[in-house]
Amino acid sequence: MTWHALVLFAPLVVMLAVAAAIDIRSRRIPNALTGLLALTGLLQSFTAGHTVSPWQSILGLLTGVGLLLALFAIGAVGGGDLKLLAAAGAWLGPRLVFQVFLVEAILGMLIVLITCAIHGRLRLLMNNSMLLATNIAHVNQLGTDHVRETGESSRSIDRPLPYAVPIFLATLVILSFGRGGI
Repeated sequence: MTWHALVLFAPLVVMLAVAAAIDIRSRRIPNALTGLLALTGLLQSFTAGHTVSPWQSILGLLTGVGLLLALFAIGAVGGGDLKLLAAAGAWLGPRLVFQVFLVEAILGMLIVLITCAIHGRLRLLMNNSMLLATNIAHVNQLGTDHVRETGESSRSIDRPLPYAVPIFLATLVILSFGRGGI
């Protein structure tokens, strides 16, 4: 990443780092932070040193929402995660936010696998993944079956991943290697 690009994207990188730190600690991403990130992304698109045009900023925001909407609908990601990717899209535009989504999906998968392995829940993750793959039409029932069978709330394992972390890391990767400067 060039120094020029680093300066232009500094607010995005800093706010994503803050979101990742907060998400690690509390498993929540504040609306004020995602709102500020989206607003600054839209506003910067109107400045002389913009990262994307206003139209690209709006499309990036909508792309970020669209990429996670189905995952949000089935409860795989939270609303803060969806808003964070959308807000990053306001800075990156649709093409780069899509690239961030692809990279963060891979990074997120690796983080979840490592986290589950460390906590001894890898077998449960694999079993649940197989159930989901073979019976996708009954996604909502899977969570309630786990509670009935084990007596433990699935809430404790719903989000082993603070989703802001792979978004932050993927954004760094895309800005460093995928963009090639401005």
